[in-house]
Amino acid sequence: MEVISRFAPSPTGLLHIGGVRTALFAWLYAKSRGGKCFLRFEDTDIKRSEQKYMDSILHDFDWLNINFDGKPFYQSQNRSNHLNAIKQLLEDGKAYYCNCSSERLEELRSKQIEEGLKPKYDNKCRSLDLDDSPDSVIRFKNPESNSIQFNDLIRGSIEISNEELDDLVLLRNDGSPTYNLSVVVDDVEMSITHIIRGDDHISNTPRQINIFKALRKQVPEYGHVPMILDESGKRLSKREGAVGTEVYKEMGILPEALLNYLARLGWSLGDEEFFTIEDLVKVFKEGRLNNSPSSFSTDKLKWYNKEYLSRMSEQEIVDKL
Repeated sequence: MEVISRFAPSPTGLLHIGGVRTALFAWLYAKSRGGKCFLRFEDTDIKRSEQKYMDSILHDFDWLNINFDGKPFYQSQNRSNHLNAIKQLLEDGKAYYCNCSSERLEELRSKQIEEGLKPKYDNKCRSLDLDDSPDSVIRFKNPESNSIQFNDLIRGSIEISNEELDDLVLLRNDGSPTYNLSVVVDDVEMSITHIIRGDDHISNTPRQINIFKALRKQVPEYGHVPMILDESGKRLSKREGAVGTEVYKEMGILPEALLNYLARLGWSLGDEEFFTIEDLVKVFKEGRLNNSPSSFSTDKLKWYNKEYLSRMSEQEIVDKL
């Protein structure tokens, strides 16, 4: 089986270091096995997605010399298939209309929190056989028993009871498909076999596996990369103000040094420190991806950069400027 992976950023901001490392690992996982890796823009957040961020992300990967296969895939252009999948789930009895108001849902949530319960939909409309109406949404009929089990490529065996999940919304009342449905349909469309992504998505995985199964599609293999901590010990993320690659370019950091450092930040192969991108493709599958968070160090990155500069001729350095 050919390994096909993807990196799927939301173009709502600049690509930060954590995203670069996740993309690198997804790309290396496929390339080290003779496979393919695609870039997909999850651009369905119309209010926040911007072309300038897509252009910036493409420029960053060009600078880093990470070459994805084919042309970028745009989630917004696959809307008809998202809607067809929802229609199929309705016809198969795997989804239903729900007309619960936002006021009722907020009241339910508040009551559950007061009682010390995990907030979740109570399936009020699940058996009512409602028709479509202007304010209704479409929900997924999540299995009510058994559990979801999968072997995470990084974390090992994971099991989640279906009782912990609720009937998530597939289609909003404005007619837009939701994230978890769209991702599954896109992964099917792109023939994705392996999904390497950040561990902030691990709560989405059991939901997506259930949707794959409801659509009678092959479930990909998953690997969830642990977070990167900043130098104060906080999670490095776009929402927490993590800086983009442009900052490191302005610091004079070489792309080779940045990729080498990020590869070693969560992956290891003996005591070897230095790997070119070509080296990494050859040996990545022989190494080990760590299952615990890594701490980002600007000083360590600068050390890598100094080492790379020391190995270059004056002309090579001039060519980089």
